Amino acid sequence: MLIDSAFERLLTCIYQGPLEDEPWQGFLAELYEQMHAVTVTLVLNPPSEKGRGVLRVVGGRKVDSMDHYQERLFAMDPFRSLRPGEVRSLLEMIPPDEWINSELYNLCMKPVGLHDSMGLDIVVPGEMNAGLRVSRGPDSKPFDEQDKDLLRALMPHLERALRIHVRFNKTESERDLYAGAVESLSLATIILDENGKVLNCNRMAEQLIIREPEVRIEDGQLILGDLATTKKLQSMVDNLLASRGSEEPAVVEALRVSREGDFADLGVIARPVPASEWSEGTAVPTVAVFISDPEYGAEAPVKIIIQLFGFTPTEAQLSLLLADGLSLDEASEALGMSRNTARTHLRSIFSKTGVSRQTLLVRLILKSVAQLAE
Repeated sequence: MLIDSAFERLLTCIYQGPLEDEPWQGFLAELYEQMHAVTVTLVLNPPSEKGRGVLRVVGGRKVDSMDHYQERLFAMDPFRSLRPGEVRSLLEMIPPDEWINSELYNLCMKPVGLHDSMGLDIVVPGEMNAGLRVSRGPDSKPFDEQDKDLLRALMPHLERALRIHVRFNKTESERDLYAGAVESLSLATIILDENGKVLNCNRMAEQLIIREPEVRIEDGQLILGDLATTKKLQSMVDNLLASRGSEEPAVVEALRVSREGDFADLGVIARPVPASEWSEGTAVPTVAVFISDPEYGAEAPVKIIIQLFGFTPTEAQLSLLLADGLSLDEASEALGMSRNTARTHLRSIFSKTGVSRQTLLVRLILKSVAQLAE
């Protein structure tokens, strides 16, 4: 079966759209050329009383007309009455004389050389209300049935690509949220692929590699400490890779990396990345290596500690210093107060938290959700 090459280019661009840095710019540019348009717009989130929405535009001149539309004139848009899947032009929906004299035309369309637009709305139930607009100038040929047929043919493909886009966005947002939580806990995270090679690192891991000579990456391989420690790490990773796909409970491996001088050992845990039935291919996240550096502990913000426990600012600062490993004498000196004053604050802290020992207070602070607020 022969497929029209121009239509094939549009389909390729549609499905490439969710992978682009600016989604569907390639598709909009291709449609702009094929339809001899002045502008082509993809509405990913229509403007409303709640906000300006999200519009992707190719072509036209950048003037204040778009701002007028997104801030106020969207309410006058005849396309707001368009039924999902219906393809119509503005001049079919409103008499030409009325359209030419409308505020929407004179403030939004005319200044950028637009005369008529053809529109299509796509509703992805529970996920997205989108729209496609193709605009031409007063000297362009009117939209005809062939133009409409092209948009109708593109509609199911654009709907599927929009679903992929929504799924990507949800996954990306969740990933960023969890990655931020891990970084707030000061955990360096290094992801290995199915061959045990480094796939990516979070920001904490990048900083750890820069400042810590005991952690490095050579030829894609994670190196920890001396040769013996690195061999132990490799053995751990091999065990995790061997257990991949097993129905047995997930294996978790741990080791310590000693450092010279008075620096505390690095703590390392390796565990398999959960895989679905279809997690196949190359460069697949397979093993996660978490590294904790006691010298760079998580710091909970004073404001959050105050909100969580009802501390005064001074009590919050004192509790954080104690959680960071300082003795009461060291903490009082750091805060510029006497030991007796510090003890008074500590008694108040004990009363508000319901603990009676400093070690319990430290555990309470370190295990609180305050660490996630950084």
